[in-house]
Amino acid sequence: MLRKQEKNAITRGVLLSVGWGLGLDRFYEGDKKGGILSIIGWSIIFISFFSLQCSGVEYVDGVKDYANYSPNPYIIIPLIAGVYGGYLIIRKALKLAKQFENSEE
Repeated sequence: MLRKQEKNAITRGVLLSVGWGLGLDRFYEGDKKGGILSIIGWSIIFISFFSLQCSGVEYVDGVKDYANYSPNPYIIIPLIAGVYGGYLIIRKALKLAKQFENSEE
């Protein structure tokens, strides 16, 4: 049977893996401000990926024409923020795994 610390680590890990974009793990931990900031941050990242689309890609005879391709240079900002957010998610998942492993027997 699982102990309380192990159950807590599993629950937080599931919430992290399923609801990281909605900050469900933070709401579960009681961090309402962090949960709301998580929702706002991931929303900004995903919306900016759609709004900062690359321009100049057109179809010529059913094939993409990359001759006039010009990427938007501002796409690097949400890319960096997304990579950093992914790093934080992985770090927290590893911390939860370590908590599960080190729980009292």
